[in-house]
Amino acid sequence: MSRIIDDDDDHRLEALGYKPSFRREFSNLATISFAFSIMGVCSSIATTFNTPLLLGGPASVTWCWLVGSCMCFTLGSSIAEIVSAFPTCGGLYTASAQLCPKSHRAVVGWIVGWLNILGQVAGLSSTEFGLANMIWAAVSITSPTFELTQGKTVGLFAGLLIVHGLLNSLATRHLAFATKGFVFVNLGATIVIIIVLLATTPRSEMHAANYVFGSEGIINQTGGWNTGIAFLLGLLSVQWTMTDYDATAHISEEVRRAAYAAPTAIFVAVIGTGILGWLLNIVLVLCSGPIENLPGISGSAFLQIMVLRMGTPAALFIWSFVCFTAFFVSQTALQACSRTVYAFSRDHGLPDNGYFGHVAGSTRTPLRAIWFTTLLSILPGLLDLASPIAADAIFALTAIALDLSYIIPIFLRRLYANHPEVDFRPGPFYMGPGLLGWAANVACISWTLFVCVIFSLPTVFPVTKDNMNYASVITVSVVVLSGVWYILSAHRHYHGPTSNLDAESKARLGLEKEGQHGVPSIVEEEKDKVRMSLDSA
Repeated sequence: MSRIIDDDDDHRLEALGYKPSFRREFSNLATISFAFSIMGVCSSIATTFNTPLLLGGPASVTWCWLVGSCMCFTLGSSIAEIVSAFPTCGGLYTASAQLCPKSHRAVVGWIVGWLNILGQVAGLSSTEFGLANMIWAAVSITSPTFELTQGKTVGLFAGLLIVHGLLNSLATRHLAFATKGFVFVNLGATIVIIIVLLATTPRSEMHAANYVFGSEGIINQTGGWNTGIAFLLGLLSVQWTMTDYDATAHISEEVRRAAYAAPTAIFVAVIGTGILGWLLNIVLVLCSGPIENLPGISGSAFLQIMVLRMGTPAALFIWSFVCFTAFFVSQTALQACSRTVYAFSRDHGLPDNGYFGHVAGSTRTPLRAIWFTTLLSILPGLLDLASPIAADAIFALTAIALDLSYIIPIFLRRLYANHPEVDFRPGPFYMGPGLLGWAANVACISWTLFVCVIFSLPTVFPVTKDNMNYASVITVSVVVLSGVWYILSAHRHYHGPTSNLDAESKARLGLEKEGQHGVPSIVEEEKDKVRMSLDSA
């Protein structure tokens, strides 16, 4: 049965124009675990908890997470729908080019590809940077006289990236096996923290509901923004945590029943992360103690609250599992990002003549893309050597670049729904042609444009070159420079996502005839056969 399912997946991939290059080792459990791990609810909140708490106040923590996670649910559902129709390792990059007329495919693929790679590299870098700071925070708790320098932070950050590069160099079956356990550490650590904090905090020391949810918890500490903007800056935590939705799509060529498993994993992970993350944030604020004592000697308000309520030994023991969760997030993020680089190189979107679009015969993984991604991800972390505050921009950069790359194919799908050159054929995960799908699409596009404006604002005043938010500057610069490069040179070798099938396979599938007026596409017939086979499996 497993072999039959793998063959059906490979036939579907060929029908989309790509040669199967990976082994399908990811089961349903491993795929869902991967989707949960890329978000890493407890470690991601630990990494970003200072931002909403210390800029907008406790109420910003709770309400921004609730509102943001609901809107992220509309984005996640819209993405899952597209991933179900285009289960390739190129993810939304590949899909975006298929959802617009042929004359626009190269330009659209180019823009989405670069935005997605920028966002994923920034996401990997910020996660690893957060993990380095989490480890040093624990050291600061045990050794109050320890002096943390920027060099130590960047050194540990780079070392962790190299370790993840080595781990990602393993064969797919080893990665799939290890991934199965990620979800249990991730969710288990979150639940344990919630229970232990509630059990160890005296009821008399818990904050009132008005502090957690009401006006008493709105505390503007930005130094210049009005209270409304300060409150909205708290959205960074939820938006950064719940990004990289399409990471599961990037391993879909390694997933069994990808058209089902990949979108389902995205859908389940978004709901689970949203609900569990909100509960964790509420409990953290409820048990936080005086806000003037945070973030404390460790620099992490999350850890300081745990130490306050649990005591140092217990807090550090549980904190080690939070660090493990962050370690797993980086592991999955590198795997997803390297597959995107592989796909973009395969389509000649990089100036490497397809060098990084190579799969190693020994492991059946893209080793060249893995190590290119690893080394490239070190660069954003070097911002910390210039300014720790400026380095925080990579968190906002992740949300801006990734979310923009997500809404482009969603917008194109609606804009060109009736165009003769665009044939969106829904996969098994489909919200339907009615109001539900439209509402989700419009809501997520509008919300993404709104938060991109919020995340482009400086977080503290007065604004100087050292505390400026460079997220929007970096995003615009990459888009402009890549656009200039495309106009001057890249348009000669990049023509959008292209098939890598051999001539015999193309002839069998009729790819060379596709698009000719009056000639039926065998590709569509193949898709129909595969869909029927998947439905009966």
